[in-house]
Amino acid sequence: MSTPRTDVEQVERANTAYYEAMERGDFEELSSLWLTPDPSDDGPEDGPDGEDEDTEAAVSCVHPGWPVLSGRGEVLRSYALIMANTEYIQFFLTDVRVSVAADTALVTCTENILSGGPAPEDSDELGPLVGQLVVATNVFRRTADGWKLWSHHASPVLAESGEEDDEDTAG
Repeated sequence: MSTPRTDVEQVERANTAYYEAMERGDFEELSSLWLTPDPSDDGPEDGPDGEDEDTEAAVSCVHPGWPVLSGRGEVLRSYALIMANTEYIQFFLTDVRVSVAADTALVTCTENILSGGPAPEDSDELGPLVGQLVVATNVFRRTADGWKLWSHHASPVLAESGEEDDEDTAG
């Protein structure tokens, strides 16, 4: 495999690594892909609301249907929960777009997800497979260790019901 030459290629690799770690259920790898607090910081600074503001608090994640999760610990706990309760997951990414500005990168994509829950108690087979269409925005920051995930936001795409077509032809 060749070494990525451009920032866009490096961000694409980091984005792909994130989804592959999810598919494998590799929590350690997934954890290593998320931004960590910079040990060279002199300490947290107070944000506009008086709260401590640092890289730890800045990491955020929104899973489809979930509230905003803030802080590395809370975000990683959510992935541990998902991995513990998902027997199988596969992502087919489409419409991937990468933009890089200095040390920040934005990736938008459509996650075509196929997942299955735990097997029924009386069977060794996977639970029923479910397909889901989700749009995602992943924000990466450049670090000394490469591009790290700073924020992931995923929202379900509502299926078209076809009701509008029925109303148009009714009158």
